[in-house]
Amino acid sequence: MTIVEMWTHLGSAIAGLMFAWAIFQQYFPHQIRDHFSRYGQKLLGLVYPYLQITFHEYTGERLKRSEVYSAIQNYLSANSSTNAKKLKADVVKDNHSVVLTMDDHEEVTDDFNGIKIWWSSNKITPQTQTFSFYPAPEGKRYFKLTVHRRHRDVITNSYIDHVIKKGKEIAVKNRQRKLYTNNTSDQWYGWKATKWSHVMFEHPASFDTLAMATKEKEGIKKDLKKFSQSKDYYAKIGKPWKRGYLLYGPPGTGKSTMIAAMANLLNYDVYDLELTTVKDNSELRKLLIETTSKSMIVIEDIDCSLDLTGQRKPKKEKEEDEEEGKDPISKKKKEEEAERNKSSKVTLSGLLNFIDGIWSACGGERIIVFTTNYVEKLDPALIRRGRMDKHIEMSYCCFEAFKVLAKNYLDIESHQLFATIQNLLEETKMTPADIAENLMPKSDDEDGETCLKKLIAALEETKEEEARKKSEEEAKLKSEQEAKEQEQPAKEDEKVKDNDTSKEIKENDLISNGKENNSI
Repeated sequence: MTIVEMWTHLGSAIAGLMFAWAIFQQYFPHQIRDHFSRYGQKLLGLVYPYLQITFHEYTGERLKRSEVYSAIQNYLSANSSTNAKKLKADVVKDNHSVVLTMDDHEEVTDDFNGIKIWWSSNKITPQTQTFSFYPAPEGKRYFKLTVHRRHRDVITNSYIDHVIKKGKEIAVKNRQRKLYTNNTSDQWYGWKATKWSHVMFEHPASFDTLAMATKEKEGIKKDLKKFSQSKDYYAKIGKPWKRGYLLYGPPGTGKSTMIAAMANLLNYDVYDLELTTVKDNSELRKLLIETTSKSMIVIEDIDCSLDLTGQRKPKKEKEEDEEEGKDPISKKKKEEEAERNKSSKVTLSGLLNFIDGIWSACGGERIIVFTTNYVEKLDPALIRRGRMDKHIEMSYCCFEAFKVLAKNYLDIESHQLFATIQNLLEETKMTPADIAENLMPKSDDEDGETCLKKLIAALEETKEEEARKKSEEEAKLKSEQEAKEQEQPAKEDEKVKDNDTSKEIKENDLISNGKENNSI
């Protein structure tokens, strides 16, 4: 038999096999196919000497991406750049470095204590034939580990733990922090489903540049560092590894800057949660599940986000609200606020469970931050210790905070005008934002002394304005007091007059009754 004839017979045999397999798959009952597949796998297992372990990107109900999958991906990126033929590139660390990872359907080898291990990156693409204007949905990705089965114990007991540990170390090294915002729920489904969108977090704020008294800053820094190192302690006392911070104070006192400084100190991601886009408590829980560890969940101006204060109002306050409702202007404001909040059904109970309920224990090493300009408007249950563990008042600028701003904006640590500014700061109130605006040079002609003089003028103007308002309030109170004093004698005269009238009526009644008795 010639080589050509041999290949011809082999091709005919292969074609016949493929035809028989197609007939088997198409027309035989699935029960028979299942039995055939099961026993075929057993037969193959008798002669196939390798062990295979699969790690899927998503497990369970696809609520959260597998941390093991991410760790393996990071671990394989170390040697895939030299061994793999198809790579994917990603930019990290302020766009200064590139990380290469395995592309789909690629294979690399690894060596562990002399054991050869094969890793492959795979993807199952959905076999849907529906027509759509959108790209096809992404398939299910997974990594497959292949090793000789005589090394089973080493792989399951040592190697996999080694891969996960090294992968997490690489993730920390290459980590680029992100600033997230939540999407509306109609963007959670479809070809590009995601609950959070993000940009790179590049805010330059730090505690060194934060306008606050040194003692207060050091206390906050120690509190944050102690929290980040207390994983075992929280497990010991039986509490989720999280901590709440309430930042309150007038506008312009640096609450947002404080959040950025906290994130930079701990190297955490920031999740900026917009409550008005969350439809209900269930969606709020799903958003919480999608957050990662080493992160800060921030709700800014929580008193304005939703009406979370009216659900536990005392009877007296409710009666006052009803009275305000009779006023057309107040009624219109209430209606506008209700219109704004009607799309969201997040309740106070749902928010409390979000920050301190069972679901808050999903994940660890999280900080929850609330900010507000009016702390008295918040429900006490929302800000009690255990939920908002540390309350930080962001107040008006003090002299020590001013010196930090002068160093930041003018590079001046001492000046003869500082004493004047210190006296003015003790006599008036100005926020760090206003101080910074006056210290910032507006042209090349303005030097440090010019900016300091400009600040002094602004402080004196503010002082005069406060004095004027104070005198107006005192005059108003005095006029109200005088009006009350003038009304008091009139009321007393009216009361005496009423008493005399009633007395006269009684006397007339007695006289008339006496006359009637005499006539009888």
